[in-house]
Amino acid sequence: MDIGDDKMSNAPRRPGRHFLQIPGPTPVPERVLSAMSRQMLDHRGADFQKLGKSVLSGIKTIFKTTGPVIIYPSSGTGAWEAALTNTLSPGDRVLMVETGQFAVLWKQMADRLGLRAEVIQTDWRIGADPAEIEEHLRRDTDRLIKAVCVVHNETSSGCMTPLEEIRRALDAADHPALFMTDTISGLGTADLRHDEWGIDVTVSGSQKGMMLPPGLSFTAVSEKALAASRTAKLARSYFSWDDMLSNNANGFFPYTPATGLLYGLDEAIKLLHEEGLDNVFARHARLGAATRAAVRTWGLEINCRDPKYYSQAVTTVLVPEGHNADALRALALDTFDISLGTGLNKLATKAFRIGHLGDTNDLTVMGALTGVEMSLELAGIPHKKGGVQAAMAVITDSMNKSPRAEAA
Repeated sequence: MDIGDDKMSNAPRRPGRHFLQIPGPTPVPERVLSAMSRQMLDHRGADFQKLGKSVLSGIKTIFKTTGPVIIYPSSGTGAWEAALTNTLSPGDRVLMVETGQFAVLWKQMADRLGLRAEVIQTDWRIGADPAEIEEHLRRDTDRLIKAVCVVHNETSSGCMTPLEEIRRALDAADHPALFMTDTISGLGTADLRHDEWGIDVTVSGSQKGMMLPPGLSFTAVSEKALAASRTAKLARSYFSWDDMLSNNANGFFPYTPATGLLYGLDEAIKLLHEEGLDNVFARHARLGAATRAAVRTWGLEINCRDPKYYSQAVTTVLVPEGHNADALRALALDTFDISLGTGLNKLATKAFRIGHLGDTNDLTVMGALTGVEMSLELAGIPHKKGGVQAAMAVITDSMNKSPRAEAA
């Protein structure tokens, strides 16, 4: 091959970085990538034991729990299955709220496992309503519902549920059901207090606010959930809590762990604490507010219709009737090298999603919003100009009010 020939690809090189603005997987920090490149360890040896103990104790601080957090080499779906199979028995009734596509999938899993799911429907434009849950539980006078399952941050709809209010709803109804939540895209983006909010099973994943590649799931469990696991009758093997907890007690795992990802997890936990969890949450809130300001200025509709439920992780944007969101996404990728999230299920072709979570900052989001605004123009989607300026105003106003600015 001649030195000047380009036989490898017909496409010209694209300079600069790709903007990955989907709601997960999210970009991985360089320090985490470097940590993951280390050589493998004997997963039955003393050096691995130190790593195991470090991540198993460190992850508790992110969930704000003193109880165990089980780490599976799986996606968050594996943690869903573990939550149900370790605590419930065939035919048990569970109460779920359909706030979006991931709530739908969790319900489908419950059906396949032989559980009886009772579903509170929504229009996918709000989170779970605590009042509706309380009313439903009050009607269950025989206390047959064994678990209430709620998605914390629904990435398909861009709606976040206030979990502390769900806990108060269970308490107000004086109902003994287990309280379970999926915070796969909520952990590391918004405050989560497993112990204080009385959550019994909290499941999450590595590839969103935790800033890791996909491949790890996390399950925080309460004493009440552990007690339920001792009488639960659903079949379980790989996802048995007993096997994990007995090995985790000494820093080990019952089967070959994902050592590279555990190296990365150890570093990701350090990064979150170096920034400070409250600062992490404030950053996500600021970026979410800036993104929504841009969408409103464009004259487009935010899918989440109630500010109470606004997500700090992702904004789902509806396109006007007669326009195709996937065509917009394709144009944005081809023209500006930016990946936007697709609309899922009933939102397919009707919405696109802007992720503003994980290892992202103000300038990253400003660049992404600039790409979206230019893409709207090129796609011929009716909109008003000035969305980027509106987002800038939100960010600069927040900076002016920050303690750092006051100190200066």
